Amino acid sequence: MHPFSLTRQLQDIRVGILTIREKWERSLKWASFDKALDSYKDNSRSVQLNQIKKGDTWYLLHANILPTSALVNGIKKLQPGDCLLDQEGSPFIYCFTHQQLNKNQRIQIKRTIAFNKPVKQLIYPWDLISVNATAIQDDFRLLTKDRDAAPISKTNRTRNAKMIFVEKGAKVEGAYINATEGPVYIAANAIIMEGAMLRGPLAVGEGACIKMGTKIYGATTIGPQSVVGGEIKNSIFFGYSNKAHDGYIGDAVIGEWCNLGAGTTNSNIKNNAGPIRITTPNGEVSVGTKCGVMMGDYVRTSINTSINSGTIIGPCSVLLEPGLSPRIIPSFSWGQDGITSYKWPKALEDIKHWKAFKGQMVSKWEEKMLKTIYSIN
Repeated sequence: MHPFSLTRQLQDIRVGILTIREKWERSLKWASFDKALDSYKDNSRSVQLNQIKKGDTWYLLHANILPTSALVNGIKKLQPGDCLLDQEGSPFIYCFTHQQLNKNQRIQIKRTIAFNKPVKQLIYPWDLISVNATAIQDDFRLLTKDRDAAPISKTNRTRNAKMIFVEKGAKVEGAYINATEGPVYIAANAIIMEGAMLRGPLAVGEGACIKMGTKIYGATTIGPQSVVGGEIKNSIFFGYSNKAHDGYIGDAVIGEWCNLGAGTTNSNIKNNAGPIRITTPNGEVSVGTKCGVMMGDYVRTSINTSINSGTIIGPCSVLLEPGLSPRIIPSFSWGQDGITSYKWPKALEDIKHWKAFKGQMVSKWEEKMLKTIYSIN
């Protein structure tokens, strides 16, 4: 899941309306923690298995698995010492107490149970795009069950209004909203400005802003506090990112705290309509004929930046290059007359400025995490 796994736990990746963590917490109605891995990403919610108290029952889940009703029901039937196996026979969910832990803090399994139904598993970052439509639909049902939406202003034009859910506090005026192809969810305090044209499946996060005349096609997620304009199709903005001006983003995933300069556009198809191939640690992988940019956190682009199809951009990079970007851009890259290194003190200072722009601060944990990525880059 590079580059998004560099700056967060997998369970904090957003797909659909919610993050993977939020989906599980709402589906199971349990609190969640992270298994401590002695990694730079460990934080205050990371726990060692030896912290489990007598009488507590814990469930250990692979973080790249999305919940389904069948899987939630299967988990709730597990007994301590049970392990669920996927259709390939690989373990992916464990139920245990302190009694199932040996001296090396390894879980002792008493019984394996085959789970013979499909498991929604994310392997590569572009998988987020392929599942986003169904993820929005699943989250829409989860979030709207037994809830009443705020009334939709008559200044808007809607189709299939029963599949449009506007939370109280959202401001939606003079927009065109079409939910015939999938639901549209607009969270509290979001602003949809006049002339915006929205097609579902679509999720607009809390406090996000869709600017005047914006065109958004499904399946798209605009995360919390993001500001977007121009044209967007089949893409995910994790949150706190800006694409406030014209330009096209399609079949793309944009991390947190990114800022796309006016006119920034990504290609999502090769000019010969052939397959797009992306280099991974396991070799080249074909991702089909459509794939835009996978942009890590804290990335910024200059005006009129042109991003190649199938581009991977590491976090904390700045793109300034004329013409099409390179397809692999390492973390902490600075693009001007060739890719160079973005020096640490300056990079951190600039990130602090951008977070202050939205009333946020860089935490001590965040600074330590980013410095670690810089040192190993």
